[in-house]
Amino acid sequence: MAIIKTAKEIELLAEGGKILADILHTVAAAVKPGVSTLDLDHLAREEMKKFGVKPAFEGYRMGNQGPKYPAVLCSSVDHEVVHGIPSHKKILKEGQIIGLDLGIIHKELYTDSALSVAVGKASKENEKLLRVTREALEAGIAQVRPGNKIGDIAHAIQSCAKKAGFAVIRDLIGHGVGHELHEKPDVPNYGRAGTLEELMPGMVIAIEPMFTRGDWRITFLDDGWTVVTADGSPSAHFEHTVAVTTAGHKVLTAK
Repeated sequence: MAIIKTAKEIELLAEGGKILADILHTVAAAVKPGVSTLDLDHLAREEMKKFGVKPAFEGYRMGNQGPKYPAVLCSSVDHEVVHGIPSHKKILKEGQIIGLDLGIIHKELYTDSALSVAVGKASKENEKLLRVTREALEAGIAQVRPGNKIGDIAHAIQSCAKKAGFAVIRDLIGHGVGHELHEKPDVPNYGRAGTLEELMPGMVIAIEPMFTRGDWRITFLDDGWTVVTADGSPSAHFEHTVAVTTAGHKVLTAK
């Protein structure tokens, strides 16, 4: 079952979400050819210190096993879907896509958000991938209201991918968030409308569509974290933390 947050907790999550949005957009504005992904991680770390918030990703372990995540920012380039580890050796090049995923802890509560941007000027195909994945996030959020189901979100996201001719990364999903980085319920990006858990006021979820221009299958790199498309196709990732309210929803990580 999802953890229901109080009105005060949602207010604090919104505070943290606003800070997270500011940091993430500052990092995105620094993306350009010649910048390393480690430069972006350092910038995110500096901004966190400025705002007095803690990183949610650094030191995190999936399922309490495997290597701890070594950075504050996930920076995933082209065929890297998520969890790309920043490196001074990874220098951004014109035309690439980079996904920037960031989580923070503000007053002991977690928010999580991501966006993908082009490095310089993207190809028309990659511009479309970015636009459609962002629109899918918006379509999923539009389904968030009491009485709807998680499946309504999933179906709305999947429909955007299908209409555009893109594939949904099926093995990676959204999640509940707030007291921990990952909570129940699971929020998949494909499925049937009217299925899965019912949305109730006080639920807080991270909705995060991940699309690719190729096949949906993924694999892990040897670092134990970086997830890539198995066929090397470029991918895009967008995410917001969203609260279910009595009137519908509130996006907590909006700029």
